[in-house]
Amino acid sequence: MKSLAELGLTAQGAREAQITGLTVDSREVKKGMLFAALPGAQVHGGEFIQYALRMGAGAVLTDARGARIAAADLAASDAAVIIAQDPRQALAQTASLWFGAHPATVVAVTGTNGKTSVSTFCRQIWEEMGIAGVNLGTTGVEGAWTHPLKHTTPEPITLHRVLSKAVHHGVTHVAMEASSHGLDQRRLDGVLLAAAGFTNFTQDHLDYHRTFEAYFQAKMGLFTRVLAEDGVAVINLDDPKGGQVADICAARGQEIIGIGRQASARLRLTGQRFDATGQDLLFTWQGRPHQARLALIGGFQGDNVLLAAGLVIAAGADPQAVFDTLPHLKTVRGRMELAATRENGAAVFVDYAHTPDAIATALQAMRPHVMGRIIAIVGAGGDRDTAKRPLMGAAAAVHADIVIVTDDNPRSEDPARIRAAVMAGAVSAGGSDSITEVGDRAEAILRGIDMLAPGDALLIAGKGHETGQVVGDTVLPFDDVEQASVAVAALEGKI
Repeated sequence: MKSLAELGLTAQGAREAQITGLTVDSREVKKGMLFAALPGAQVHGGEFIQYALRMGAGAVLTDARGARIAAADLAASDAAVIIAQDPRQALAQTASLWFGAHPATVVAVTGTNGKTSVSTFCRQIWEEMGIAGVNLGTTGVEGAWTHPLKHTTPEPITLHRVLSKAVHHGVTHVAMEASSHGLDQRRLDGVLLAAAGFTNFTQDHLDYHRTFEAYFQAKMGLFTRVLAEDGVAVINLDDPKGGQVADICAARGQEIIGIGRQASARLRLTGQRFDATGQDLLFTWQGRPHQARLALIGGFQGDNVLLAAGLVIAAGADPQAVFDTLPHLKTVRGRMELAATRENGAAVFVDYAHTPDAIATALQAMRPHVMGRIIAIVGAGGDRDTAKRPLMGAAAAVHADIVIVTDDNPRSEDPARIRAAVMAGAVSAGGSDSITEVGDRAEAILRGIDMLAPGDALLIAGKGHETGQVVGDTVLPFDDVEQASVAVAALEGKI
């Protein structure tokens, strides 16, 4: 048990209480626990305070509105009441103090694309250096200790519980993905960061944030609120927003490590050469030249690798030791992953690209590695930003030679309507001769692979590492990498 004072909380009337646990779910309340009644998109958590009190909650954390909703129940209760202007932030800081132990070194990365790759490369660099590290995000917790996660950035109680367990399992270094949702909802507040990274900023999640400015400001919370003034900001200066991010960090007095091709970048990419199996990088660190071979497809992976290297250096590692690990980095699952190769040499790649910019970037990045045609399979998720669907189709049509529009995760929407929006964008940008609609994703993959001639390549975009397809309320088993392997085997007469 811990007192409210030990958790940094002050109750109305300075009432003290001994807390036995934390929860945001009134159904999980046990005697003496603190129940956090948070504002929600549809319902305010204050509506559930009455149930938490019946279950024996010893304290309630909420905002003024939540206190008004449950005023009568709180007045009749002995529970301590903490009213915070920002209860989500208060909960995050409370969870940090409740679970206590955190790995000694934590870095986080935000941006529309590249978060999983950058955080995974950080972990791989640490592993190559003999350091017990993990990456935490979209693919769960991976590395020296593994653990599943439901969200890219878990809610604070789960996040701090996981960080505490990581310490118990010997983990000393963590690279986290910081999603815009997680930052907006204060999930990372209370995490002590050594460094924070910015990859890029393009259209996504406008169904949640509504405007580009709100989306950008949510991401900037990593630097303006979570990263301390003595932390290090690692910024992709090549992105159009990179300069603005650097200005924001400079205004707070944070040290900045710029990444990219700009002359001002401390970790500057000066040359890139591509071939069928990877790429060579030429770069400078504070003016001193270095070269590294990467067994990774796509120029953007060079950017991701250097951002990861910058974060690891910012967190205290020796730069040369970091650079020595780069040739050993492996493809992140579902991120420009080589899924299969036909007997004629044509390659099949799977990538998580699910925004217009990500699709364009992935296809453009493939081009220097491919002598023949590029075939792209694209779709869009249901119950998500509808404005990006035609833009995704257009991006595929502009940068691929052949486009197959198929289903992604339709969720509760009519898959045909989603495909129609993607098709409209593709046709408007590239005409209809090279664009086909195939609703069944497995059939689309089979058809795409069947088209491959020597020198060609296929990109299956959208789902990446996912192992299920969400149709309605059902998650059907579906793995793009597995489907690609099966399709190749079937076409080559091996099954």
